[in-house]
Amino acid sequence: QAHLVQSGGGVVQAGGSLKLSCQAPERTFATNHMAWFRVTPGSEREFVAAITRTGGSTYYRDSMKGRFTISRDSAKYTVNPQMDNLKPEDTAVYYCEATLGNSVTIRNWRTYPYWGQGTQVTVSS
Repeated sequence: QAHLVQSGGGVVQAGGSLKLSCQAPERTFATNHMAWFRVTPGSEREFVAAITRTGGSTYYRDSMKGRFTISRDSAKYTVNPQMDNLKPEDTAVYYCEATLGNSVTIRNWRTYPYWGQGTQVTVSS
């Protein structure tokens, strides 16, 4: 069972930046695509960004393009999204997730069997 540990997040004013981090076990990090999803009250989990196991490809939610940068640190087995120019509508609980899936399913949270504990991000206007 993969154990993903998240850190970062918090409260920031609109236009500000936050950095998240997700620590994965070595084998999980090496074999899985990694992604971030978010949940707001009353809504379904929605895709934010993903990076393939090799780091060769990244995928972003349209509303996050240009504001969210996802990267992998192979030395630390972490995935570290940088969130810039945050908006109040970005307020949510963010989850780090891992999957052995492929580029076709990479945006579908139902294909991710492993996820972290969740991190609250609050953007004030």
